[in-house]
Amino acid sequence: MYYINGEWHESDQKEQITNPATLEVIDTISVCGAEETKVAIAAAKEAFKSWKKTTGDQRSAYLSKTVKLMKARVDELAQIITLENGKPLPDAKREVLGAISYLDWYAEEAKRIYGEVLPASHKDKSLMVIKQPVGVCGAITPWNFPLSMITRKLAPALAAGCTVVLKPAMETPLSAIKVFECFHEAGLPKGVVNLVIGPDAEGIGKELTSSTDVRKLTFTGSTFVGKKLVRDSADTMKKVSMELGGHAPYIVFEDADIDLAVEGVMLSKFKNSGQTCISTNRVYAHKSIAEEFAEKLAKRTAELKIGDGLEEGTDVGPLINKKSLDKMKEQVEDAVKNNAKVVTGGNVYDYEDGDGYFFEPTVILNATDDMVIASEETFGPIAPVFTFESEEEIVEKANNTLYGLAAYCYTKNLGRGLRMMKELEFGIIGINDPAPIVIQAPFGGIKESGMGKEGGKFGLEEYLEEKFVSIYEN
Repeated sequence: MYYINGEWHESDQKEQITNPATLEVIDTISVCGAEETKVAIAAAKEAFKSWKKTTGDQRSAYLSKTVKLMKARVDELAQIITLENGKPLPDAKREVLGAISYLDWYAEEAKRIYGEVLPASHKDKSLMVIKQPVGVCGAITPWNFPLSMITRKLAPALAAGCTVVLKPAMETPLSAIKVFECFHEAGLPKGVVNLVIGPDAEGIGKELTSSTDVRKLTFTGSTFVGKKLVRDSADTMKKVSMELGGHAPYIVFEDADIDLAVEGVMLSKFKNSGQTCISTNRVYAHKSIAEEFAEKLAKRTAELKIGDGLEEGTDVGPLINKKSLDKMKEQVEDAVKNNAKVVTGGNVYDYEDGDGYFFEPTVILNATDDMVIASEETFGPIAPVFTFESEEEIVEKANNTLYGLAAYCYTKNLGRGLRMMKELEFGIIGINDPAPIVIQAPFGGIKESGMGKEGGKFGLEEYLEEKFVSIYEN
């Protein structure tokens, strides 16, 4: 079902939602398309007239009430994420808590939208800058974090005074439905939040990009789709923020704590089955420690438990669909053809309790730049290990990508860490830190990994416009 102008709607068109671990149908929902999206945009436009005039305290109260409702349903929400996405239940629970934290953070930020008074150039003028909400926002979210990606976009939009039309990924719409149930129960005015769910991504997207009433578009997904959305939004000169693909290098210098670096790969590469935009894609180990590092990495990787995310102790769940599974096979086959050595994993995993899309956590040695995996985002549980010999060499290799989202560096040398911080061309840098993501910091990439930021005060600015006012005192 979908949610427009404060009401839930059913349709004759239905879609089945399946569990990627078992391929069992977990729900059948009503879906909509372009026409319903038009109605949702109109509802958001009408609601904006009054929502933009609410005080920060009022908007904060709505968000805080939603926080309270979601906190009471943490276990239920986590269960739904695991069923439709496949990630292990503890990871799903962490996602729920993270999603709630965005709402909680921006409930406070709603009260702190400040303008400025500027020094005047003339004695009979007063100058000021005020900040106002952009307007109706279109939001398109992915399947890999089906709950937190929604609140990371909607929380700052609502805090700023914008209204929203959200399209979640068709693979994972149930999480979105549950969030909107909380919005509805929290009493958000009709039309402030609207949910359109449907398989016609192109048709729904076209309505969001072509409408002159939609003044902002935010998207998380592939670079290919993001570029199309930016092009399509150009005709109406929308404000856009794009969180797109990545190809993160993970650099381990000769002076690094090898055990710490190995554990970092476990977190950065294999969480969510490698299906995150900031996942490690290329592991670079200094030639002098590469053998020891690779041996320890392979040993730890082989210990990971594969299975249904609902099973206790599962470390790695399924991939989201068959297309992703086929991509893993193709990347491994290409690497082997180019003389790489698979030291652990490398195969489709035969899961005895279901027919899901499982691939073994994999470590590949002797990786080279001519392999597909060296340039194509993996989005799966494969860690190719490259070697390097000098700082200058690794900077060039790490930056040799169109992407610029996240990069990781392990070293005990403070000076080297500072140099890498400056030289690596990525929007997020983790120095001895495999999880450099916090609510109060900006999240976003450079180059073809996107534009705009999410998180903290930086994310709020994406939903605000500055208006300059000059008053002549006559």
